[in-house]
Amino acid sequence: MEQITLDWGVQRRSYTVSELTAEMRSMLAGEFSDVWVAGEISGAKLPPSGHYYFTLKDQSAQIRCVCYKMTARYLKFKPQDGIAVLARGRINLYDARGEVQLVVEALEPQGHGALQLAFEQLKRKLAMEGLFDQARKRPLPALPERIGIVTSPSGAVIRDMIHILERRCPGRHIRLYPAQVQGEGAAEQIAAGIEYFAQSGWPEALIVARGGGSLEDLWAFNEERVARAIAASPVPVISAVGHETDFTIADFVADLRAPTPSAAAELVASTRQSLLEGLSGAEGRLRQAARLTLALRARQFHRLEIDPARLHRALGRRAQRIDELEYALRDSVRIALGLRTRALDAVATRLVQRDVRLQFAASRRRLEGCDAAVNQAIRLRLSRARGDLAPLAAHLAQLSPLKILDRGYAIVEREGKIVKTPADAPVGSDVRVRLAAGELTAKVIAASERK
Repeated sequence: MEQITLDWGVQRRSYTVSELTAEMRSMLAGEFSDVWVAGEISGAKLPPSGHYYFTLKDQSAQIRCVCYKMTARYLKFKPQDGIAVLARGRINLYDARGEVQLVVEALEPQGHGALQLAFEQLKRKLAMEGLFDQARKRPLPALPERIGIVTSPSGAVIRDMIHILERRCPGRHIRLYPAQVQGEGAAEQIAAGIEYFAQSGWPEALIVARGGGSLEDLWAFNEERVARAIAASPVPVISAVGHETDFTIADFVADLRAPTPSAAAELVASTRQSLLEGLSGAEGRLRQAARLTLALRARQFHRLEIDPARLHRALGRRAQRIDELEYALRDSVRIALGLRTRALDAVATRLVQRDVRLQFAASRRRLEGCDAAVNQAIRLRLSRARGDLAPLAAHLAQLSPLKILDRGYAIVEREGKIVKTPADAPVGSDVRVRLAAGELTAKVIAASERK
């Protein structure tokens, strides 16, 4: 900013464009840092940057809006033309165009629930990608032995499901992935449970379950992450969320929808009675087909007027062939049983050999042998050392000055030094005389050199 003085003495402020827009942006940011604006969305655009651009308008005015990518990720629904909304954000000035705009941080629809709108948007998106197609859905195994369940570990849902599975089809293996099924972080935990079972490859069927509730309570099962985890799962997934009238995105993506969690447990486990009824029905149909086939063959037989003797011979050959096949089958079974028995015996032998108690006993014996060997080696080494030490000790004893003292000699010391000549102990000095047994203190009263 520059101060200019005019000829008549009046001062005038002069701004550059950048300075003016900066001042305006500062003023707008201070006055409108958190505002709610009601209007209808128009001209919504989503460029590759991921930022949403649109206009909010009413009968007589409009304002440009931008919703940045990081904020748009957390919107309950995506901006669409024609939707009346309440937009929360802050007023900003876009310098490049000198344009006032609203930086949107939250959107709420007017006259239409945000969750329902988000539900419909995601449903249309996933349907266009083919995630709801019946062609991609897999049938459940008839009698799954291993069943995975993703649900809350503390609710009544898991207790009811386990009770039904134990009653209808006991002996099945069940693994529970405990997950939060409502509230913040629930969608991430549910998706993590589905991905865990998908990566482990353990279950033959997977149930994603939760009890009834409002749309808000069930919302975790309407999240895109959960839907894509179900679609990517190599294990057939049963969605059992809410009551019979509740529908979630997970229901549309899953391979099978169960109206309730209890119904999911009944679908995945066939009862013994239903299996017996199925076998009985199959047996009845097989008997009926056999009777019909025999009747048709008998009619053909009478129509052809086959020679009874020739027929008997043919039947005899067929019976002989049946006997041969029966003998061969028995031999094959006997050989197979022998192979299996030998294999079982070999496995049993290996198990005996791998018995920890036998291994401990063998190790104990080896330890005792090593202990005895070490003790023997120590005794031998000590004996040899004593043998080597005895002559050295005898020789040392012979060289000891104490032996000389025993023969009557003495050692004279003065001030810690051995006296060897009279000069080392002048007359009048004190000396110490060491004998074989004890010592004496003496004073030199005379000295003479040996000639």
